[in-house]
Amino acid sequence: MERALHPRMVKRTFWKDKATGKDYVRETSTESMVLLAESYNKKGDQFPASPKKEVKLLDVSERTASVKLIADDWIDYMHIVKLNGTWKIINVLWQYKDVKQH
Repeated sequence: MERALHPRMVKRTFWKDKATGKDYVRETSTESMVLLAESYNKKGDQFPASPKKEVKLLDVSERTASVKLIADDWIDYMHIVKLNGTWKIINVLWQYKDVKQH
């Protein structure tokens, strides 16, 4: 995870506050994603045996790119930046396919 993410990456999604019913934006940092990756799926039971992974390059230039990942339950829209010869994810906007899960 650390190799793929820029240290200042922000991952965002929309969520619904259960108390008020209002939508809001949730943010996750690189540090949080690295910590999650260290502990998530240790038993190997969080994903199907053959998970869906479809990657679409939406736009690519010399040092920036936009990518769409379609996975089993969610969709990620990512901005990628090339710094010092290395590509890193710098922004992610994601949603569950079933928006009621938010």
